[in-house]
Amino acid sequence: MYKPRTVILTTLLLSIFIPFQAMTQTTDTDSAGDTLSLDESQASRFARLALKCIKKEYPNKLDHVMNDRGEVQSPRSLHPAFYGCFDWHSAVHGHWMLVRLLRLFPRLPEASEIRAALNDNLSEKNLLAETAYLGRPNRQSFERTYGWAWFLKLAEEIHGWEDGDAKRWSENLRPLADALVARYINFLPKQTYPIRTGVHPNTAFGLAFAMDYAAAAGNRQLGDLIKERSLTYFSSDADYPAAWEPGGEDFFSPSLMEADLMRRVMTPAEFGKWFHRFLPGIAKGEPKSLLHPATVTDRSDPKIVHLDGLNLSRAWCMRNVASALPASDPARKVLAASADAHAKDALANVASGDYAGEHWLASFAVYMLSTPVPH
Repeated sequence: MYKPRTVILTTLLLSIFIPFQAMTQTTDTDSAGDTLSLDESQASRFARLALKCIKKEYPNKLDHVMNDRGEVQSPRSLHPAFYGCFDWHSAVHGHWMLVRLLRLFPRLPEASEIRAALNDNLSEKNLLAETAYLGRPNRQSFERTYGWAWFLKLAEEIHGWEDGDAKRWSENLRPLADALVARYINFLPKQTYPIRTGVHPNTAFGLAFAMDYAAAAGNRQLGDLIKERSLTYFSSDADYPAAWEPGGEDFFSPSLMEADLMRRVMTPAEFGKWFHRFLPGIAKGEPKSLLHPATVTDRSDPKIVHLDGLNLSRAWCMRNVASALPASDPARKVLAASADAHAKDALANVASGDYAGEHWLASFAVYMLSTPVPH
């Protein structure tokens, strides 16, 4: 089941660069000729959503353990880099999205504003303060592992970019990235059981993005540990009860997120066998609750609107999984069609006019549009 390290790293690197290339392409979604693509106009709309929130301090939902009265402070005092977008992790993936859009569309109308905002927030001083915050007592579970994963995705996005500003941002991010890698390495051997939830602590999501970072940064220790933990947690799973999905506040599908992780750590042949044991009804269009977009009844409710995020994350998982299966696999077509349906439903609602969704959904949309489209 294990591959030589050189093959592992090659596979992991492809998992990063193929999605990046896919984002610049227009992708057919049905025979009527409709398309799902990221063009400059759409990128501009997404960028404006992030620019509006990364410096919007309130309302704010802190994940903050106070060790003494002196730590009763404002969000910006506690988190000078990531104080906006309602919460720390949303601010982080808002910054990731701005970097991604700037890389893809350097002439974006908002390009100078994006650079100015990133220069302000991702300064050396601010990132050192964020790193110091993480190191204080009672912070060992801060943003574990959702925020950790998104921060490493931000660091991965900037890593290796031949741009003067980006090189500085990358250096500024390094201390916090190193601290979070150390936390993964310390924590994962102690995590006996995976967390199979549809919200932030989902283990599979936290491992998947960290695996991508390990490949980009050439961190073999982290990559090898994530592969071992992934196989230990999930390789024996079979006949997963995906018909129980979705939960009422999910923004992840536990089953699809697990599959999206496992295609990173298995060979294609191993993954195909595992996937059909894991979700044996997919080729027949079952379970329907997994393959049909979730219904969102109130986009002003911060938990119900999670389901728009679920439709986006389901779409990216389905695209990734379908692309990892052989072209002849009947599940591939089912997943591709379902991904398109989920994407169309959710993309229409990213800019709802309500901050409950607007502070984070665009990041999910851009990541979804980064994933390869199966043919």
